[in-house]
Amino acid sequence: MTSKAIVTLADSNYFSLLLELIHSIKRYKESESISICVLDAGLTEDQCKILKSLVYSIKKAKWDISVPKYKTFGKEWLKSQVSRAFLPNYFPEFEKYLWIDCDAWVNSWDSVELYFKACDGGKLGITQSVGPGYRILTKVKWILGKIAIIKSQNYKHAKKSGFSENVARKIAFAPHINIGVFSLEKESKCWLLWQNLLRKSLSAGQVFGSEGLAINIAVYQENAEVEFLPLYCNWIASNVLPKFNTQKNTFVEPYLPHNKIGILHLAAGIWKNGKDMRTNKDVKITIKTVDDKNIEKTLRYEAE
Repeated sequence: MTSKAIVTLADSNYFSLLLELIHSIKRYKESESISICVLDAGLTEDQCKILKSLVYSIKKAKWDISVPKYKTFGKEWLKSQVSRAFLPNYFPEFEKYLWIDCDAWVNSWDSVELYFKACDGGKLGITQSVGPGYRILTKVKWILGKIAIIKSQNYKHAKKSGFSENVARKIAFAPHINIGVFSLEKESKCWLLWQNLLRKSLSAGQVFGSEGLAINIAVYQENAEVEFLPLYCNWIASNVLPKFNTQKNTFVEPYLPHNKIGILHLAAGIWKNGKDMRTNKDVKITIKTVDDKNIEKTLRYEAE
């Protein structure tokens, strides 16, 4: 057991992705000083048996904040929207936590080190979903060419979740923070702030996305201490596709200087012909190489 943990969550449908994340971590020698922990949100008994030899600990995810059943429809994986805000309750033996969604994988260990460094002193280590290549940050509907109706993800969700107009406006045009990868120390004040905002969000709004809304409000409205990391530390491929460096056999940012992507995240899925790459590894898409050639490739982790 070490003082640092990488934590994730999965159900049976995402078991293959979970294994890929684990193997992408364990291929690095540096991972020997990190404990991998899994929150079980609907894994089968056989799947848990496989995991026991690969990870430090497996705990059943709970509804750490009570949520009406009509909001969850039996979807156990929705516990990820709550339980990630309570990691010290599940794994109290650690001093630092790095959460990585199971539909992401580690392409460079440097980003793992950056996240653990970023949360020093109680700060939240996290990445904003904005950078070169992002062409639309917020949708706006124009009426008569002069009046704008805000369509931003943060604004709409904040209003639906019962937050004030002032709070909704404060986060409306702020760069969205993706909660799929983040780091926090056990004693950080951010946990309690996040949990309290999450309770409010869940009391009125939908479950999906509630934890992300709460963390955006914690940062932009409540001024939680934060260390923003580069976009390559949580590269969301559905926003901007990466490029591939064939000489170095690795995914890189699509624009110069083509930094190596640290954590490649398949949030929202990569779709082709109605099939999602997250649930179908046979799905391949066309991406560019750094010398601008087209190749057909999966964005999922492939063992070297």
